[in-house]
Amino acid sequence: MQKTSNSKTLRGTVVSDKMDKTVVVSVQRFVKHPKYHKFQKSSKRYKAHDATNTYKVGDVVTIRETRPFSKDKYFEVVVTA
Repeated sequence: MQKTSNSKTLRGTVVSDKMDKTVVVSVQRFVKHPKYHKFQKSSKRYKAHDATNTYKVGDVVTIRETRPFSKDKYFEVVVTA
């Protein structure tokens, strides 16, 4: 029996790599304003687990939701996009 994964995957840019085994990934999305119907950029930063410390600032990566690694780190870097 094969397990299916319902985990969330996001694509973003690494904005910080100063922590050990952790990178901060900024994910941007296009959101339509409810009243004025204008599209605007919205971004959110996620901490993601990088076990080998290979990703640097400016890299475009894909992150996947997983079990919590710490209090606020519940994503891991899957591949370089």
